[in-house]
Amino acid sequence: MTTPMLIQLGSMGLLVALLAFCVVWVSSDTDKYRKLVWVTLFLTFDLIMFGAFTRLTDSGLGCPDWPGCYGHSNPLQAHEHISAAQEAMPTGPVTVMKAWIEMTHRYFAMGVGVLIIALMAIAWMRWFKARKSAVPQDSKFSPWFPTWLFLFVCLQGAFGAWTVTQKLQPVIVTTHLLLGLTLLAMLTWLGARQSGHAPVAASAAGLVKPALAGLLLLILQIALGGWVSTNYAALACTDFPTCHGALLPQMDFANGFTLWRHLGMTADGEFLSFQALTAIHWTHRSFAFVVIAFVVWLAGKALCTEGLQKTGRWLLIVVGLQLLTGLSTIFLNWPLAIAVAHNGGAALLLLLLVMLNYKTRLAPGVSPVFGAPSHPVIADRLNPHP
Repeated sequence: MTTPMLIQLGSMGLLVALLAFCVVWVSSDTDKYRKLVWVTLFLTFDLIMFGAFTRLTDSGLGCPDWPGCYGHSNPLQAHEHISAAQEAMPTGPVTVMKAWIEMTHRYFAMGVGVLIIALMAIAWMRWFKARKSAVPQDSKFSPWFPTWLFLFVCLQGAFGAWTVTQKLQPVIVTTHLLLGLTLLAMLTWLGARQSGHAPVAASAAGLVKPALAGLLLLILQIALGGWVSTNYAALACTDFPTCHGALLPQMDFANGFTLWRHLGMTADGEFLSFQALTAIHWTHRSFAFVVIAFVVWLAGKALCTEGLQKTGRWLLIVVGLQLLTGLSTIFLNWPLAIAVAHNGGAALLLLLLVMLNYKTRLAPGVSPVFGAPSHPVIADRLNPHP
């Protein structure tokens, strides 16, 4: 790892961030900070989608070192090493195409990191400015949440490095996926704080706990889906609704759900059995119906609640599409585009459930989390004037 390589890598991250800054600058939105939050959120969602593409194309080791590629900042400079690896193993983890996919993912990740640093810096500057001028501070610009975002993205970057250095160990890759989705959830909450919202009916207070339960169920299902993907168990069951012609096929849960082990191996160093892969796939598939049933019920409640109807409609649409893409990966033999879309659907469901959790906390009688809401109508309802 040399200083020139780090400077070149940093320049690529700055270039990605610069494109986002240009979008914010030319935007007609007068609140540039809010626009920057939503642009960062959009790029993080794209990064998660591209991360799924990287994983599903088996490009995670396209550059087998970190943060560069064979000690260089881009695959062009490392072309000789990559070509030699590809020639030695044409279908192996290192090819020219896989190297470019992996490095593009890293460039976008660095760009998102730069944007989050900018969000933190702007929030702290506004906080110090308000403190010096003795002007009442707007909770929307509290610097603490963007600071947590910065610390979190550093943790995510560390797991990105370990994903490579630990040779795609399933528990590391799955944790990397979950941290990326948690970052998306945190940015969604921050974006919700910056935006105005329609008044929410008092009955929404009754959805606070169900909305949180739905979010936790989805997180568990995403973790199971990540475990399927990182263990390459997507095609362990190719029929539906049965699996190998049975509702309860032969399965090895003990080895399938042993967390600390190498890819394709048991904790004892033996090859992972097909029964273990079946257990991984079957668990994710079965639990999906629990999550779908609960989210559909939750969406129905939201549709009947003033201020939550739009979120409820989108939840129904996305959960339907998610079911469709999930079944399509089975019947169509796991096409890449649909598999990536299935990952994106999970991220979109997470975004919607985070937004639903935020909105239910705007209902009268419910204390908002991470600061007061920005919409004046809701603020008046939460804090009525005497």
